[in-house]
Amino acid sequence: MNKSQRFKLSVMMCLQYAVWGAWLPLLGLYLGDDYLKFTGWERAWIFNAFAIASLTGMFLGGQLADRYFAQEKFLAVAHLIGGLAMLGLANARQFWPFFGLMLLHCLCYVPTLSVTNAITFAHLKDAQKEFGLVRVWGTPGWIAASWPFIIIPIDWTKVPSVGEAGGLVKWLGTALSTLKTGAAMEAALTSTFTVAGIAGLALAGFCLFLPHTPPRKGEGEKFAPFGALKLLAVPSILVLFIVTFFDSLVHYCYFFWTSSYLSHLKLGQNWIAPAMSIGQIAEILTMAGLGWFLKRFGWRRIMIFGILGHVVRFGIYALGTPETLWLVIASNVVHGFAYAFFFATVYVFVDTHFPKDVRTSAQSLFNLLILGLGPFTGNFLWGWLGDVFKTAQGVDFHKLFLVPMALGVVAAAILAVFFHPPPQGQRAAENASGAVK
Repeated sequence: MNKSQRFKLSVMMCLQYAVWGAWLPLLGLYLGDDYLKFTGWERAWIFNAFAIASLTGMFLGGQLADRYFAQEKFLAVAHLIGGLAMLGLANARQFWPFFGLMLLHCLCYVPTLSVTNAITFAHLKDAQKEFGLVRVWGTPGWIAASWPFIIIPIDWTKVPSVGEAGGLVKWLGTALSTLKTGAAMEAALTSTFTVAGIAGLALAGFCLFLPHTPPRKGEGEKFAPFGALKLLAVPSILVLFIVTFFDSLVHYCYFFWTSSYLSHLKLGQNWIAPAMSIGQIAEILTMAGLGWFLKRFGWRRIMIFGILGHVVRFGIYALGTPETLWLVIASNVVHGFAYAFFFATVYVFVDTHFPKDVRTSAQSLFNLLILGLGPFTGNFLWGWLGDVFKTAQGVDFHKLFLVPMALGVVAAAILAVFFHPPPQGQRAAENASGAVK
């Protein structure tokens, strides 16, 4: 792959994940009792708009991009509509308008996650070596979208001058801890949707400069998702499918509860998104070296390491106190390793082992778990457990976080015992006669 193509694909990944990173970390806080005051049921459905969209993403986005439209054109239209919907969310205050706009955004955005992967893989010579070097740029995009919210919530009308504060250092400390409250903070939080919408529209325009990736008309089955589903007859892929469900279930506990948990531990609300982005910083290093790790340790070991990262993080969460807030924040470093070593590795495995004409749909098949069934089940599970472990002082996070930790241990054990991928360079599909016929 030449440098010009790599640059374009890297910018694509940067903007792709900036859209998501702008609104997701603080959504739970914004929907909660301090601001929009949506019920737990309403919050679960808003979070699950992403999961609902992943169901259609496999059958709509994957099929259209695989067979009927150039993938860069599909990406442009999807981000244009999704970006406009995200801008509308900045002004939505009632449940139904909010849910409707979020669902519209997600219906457009979710398919683009697999399409951006497919565009990248289509222009790589060595996916195992080069994918991480391109995908890694999605992480700075996520981080860049999160950090402005350190400054946006500051109530500058109450910040003293540098002289009154006693110097620049003291002034900076005072400014970063002087936050808006009530309606003013609520208005500040709506900027998350504005930033996401602008990033989406920027990517829609940038798609005009992406390398052309035509559809594969007339190749393979008429309906590509059926070809992807048939590959579940392959034992290694079926086991990976099951484990991916469990790991995505655990993964989304992080997004559902971390912002509330950090606020519970007395972290300033303007520092929550940056604290959560620490994992993305670690992800940069991990993604950049993913090819080396895969060749050194192999598919199974790397995926197990990824799952165990969740176990370590939620174990620390379960023991966390306001006095050990620093350790809880630092534990988010393993989030980057957990994502890259499992989810990114799954995407590379899929590209290596699935036939070319169903790869976009195959990516969507696993997105069905990572972004669909996993979080859909998890959002209701984690919300329900919040009620189960609720006390007079609030949620008993010590007990709650033992559940995802235990699920992570089970998922790692299943992978260790039952996942036996084929030798390097051999497709899993070749091990099951008729699996893709």
